Amino acid sequence: MPNKNKTLSAQIKLVAAIAVWGGSFISTKIALEVISPVSVMWLRFLIGAIILGGFAYKNEDWRITSWREVLDYAVLGFLGITINQWLQSTGMVTSEAATTAWILASSPVMMALLGWLFLKEKLNLYSAGGILLAGLGVIMVVSKGDLRAAFSGGFGKPGDILILMSAPIWAVYSILSCPVLERHSPTKVTFYTFLFGWLFSNLFFVFGAEWTPLNHIPLSVWLNMLYLGAFCSAFSFMFYNNSLQILPTSQVAVFLNLEPLVATLVAAAVLDERIVPATLLGGAMILAGVWLVDRNSTSALPNEAFPE
Repeated sequence: MPNKNKTLSAQIKLVAAIAVWGGSFISTKIALEVISPVSVMWLRFLIGAIILGGFAYKNEDWRITSWREVLDYAVLGFLGITINQWLQSTGMVTSEAATTAWILASSPVMMALLGWLFLKEKLNLYSAGGILLAGLGVIMVVSKGDLRAAFSGGFGKPGDILILMSAPIWAVYSILSCPVLERHSPTKVTFYTFLFGWLFSNLFFVFGAEWTPLNHIPLSVWLNMLYLGAFCSAFSFMFYNNSLQILPTSQVAVFLNLEPLVATLVAAAVLDERIVPATLLGGAMILAGVWLVDRNSTSALPNEAFPE
């Protein structure tokens, strides 16, 4: 019975985390109506770093022992937070929340492709088919089913291109994070990744990025930033890692595939984004492609998208 209760508790935590992550795209869109993309990123990861830093300190898991460790966190923070999140936040100014969620759901496919291109990992026929299927699914989602326009240069909104650019950045980040996570705890790695990513994000203001004064931010947006920083970036991360320690990776991956569907439904309810058949068909193609790649992968790399 204790094992069953432990499994059920892990499943409940995982579902809660995915529901929160699914809402992150909608919360970001709401915040972007009032404050600049860089301000969203800056506030979100400042809040997340403070909370995770508190947990790392409580667990005495915050000491850095070498300059190599500093370099690891700096690289991860710059790629995974500063660059990746800037592309996503800026892209979401024009890209729909649901479209963003479905594009990012294809990240495991991008990891497999990069592993084949740069790490000389084997790619069998099924995995290659999965990559092709997921790629066509992304085109279907972004073009809203107008494939002729997509292949003639009318490829979605400007923000969709930035979201697409963030996918390989996240794949590289995921590949680089694997050896670091083998040496240090997930809480410590994520805390310092957030911290360095937040520090580097200040460079955008040095080079003239728009800053929204804190006293100009209404309460509703502060609540959204608290949701993004505390719940999406800190608490849900801990729920996710707890579930990953108890549940099989394959089961976690199945649950994670529900995240873009949650985002689509919440975006329709809150933002009045239209759910068109092409979005659902393209989303199904993306998930099928990810499943094919995951099922036939021989890679040691992570094969599920890290949640948003």
